[in-house]
Amino acid sequence: MEHGGAQLIAWPIVYWTWITMAFVIVISFLVSRNLKKIPGKIQFLFEAFISFIAGVLSDAIGEEKGLSFLPLVGGFAFFILFTNLVGLIPGAHQPTSNLNTTVALALIAFIAYNIVAVKEQGLFNYIKHFMGPVKALAPLMFPIEVVSHISRILSLSLRLFGNMYGDEMIVWVLLKMVPLLVPVFGLAIVFGNSFLQTYIFCMLTVVYLSLAIHSEEEEH
Repeated sequence: MEHGGAQLIAWPIVYWTWITMAFVIVISFLVSRNLKKIPGKIQFLFEAFISFIAGVLSDAIGEEKGLSFLPLVGGFAFFILFTNLVGLIPGAHQPTSNLNTTVALALIAFIAYNIVAVKEQGLFNYIKHFMGPVKALAPLMFPIEVVSHISRILSLSLRLFGNMYGDEMIVWVLLKMVPLLVPVFGLAIVFGNSFLQTYIFCMLTVVYLSLAIHSEEEEH
């Protein structure tokens, strides 16, 4: 794992992103083409992972509508998790420790939940929510709400970037201070935080989708 995740343009990041995508696609294809009634270890892990995401979507949005977002949120989960875990490979460049990757993911989530909101509520009603419940305060509330929604892009992208880039810094510092501890503590930090940050990003996306659908909750 190499230092330098904050570079604005880093071609190794692009290479490792494509490598990770290819790996996820291939392993998903192989698992889905060899499904067994009694699943093996890999199939069991995939099924448990997908079932967990489906359960979260059903609880937050509702079973029927929630499961329709499984490809989106599931895609986020697999992509972010595996790009995070790239940090475990010596000499690799972790895509999620670069702002280009995290901003792109945040923009996809932002565009997706806004499209869902317009589809579910209608364009006029959705814009109306930005004006608040009191008409007299609409000129004040509208720009505040717009900034609040745009800030979600920063929240999603910077949180993921900051935590994964922080992992690189921790491992780098440990490497300089106590080289023998890096394989144990450094990789353990990267492994655990990879799952945690995947969960946080996906949960926030689910929350935004839920608010986009259930306008009453958003007003509350």
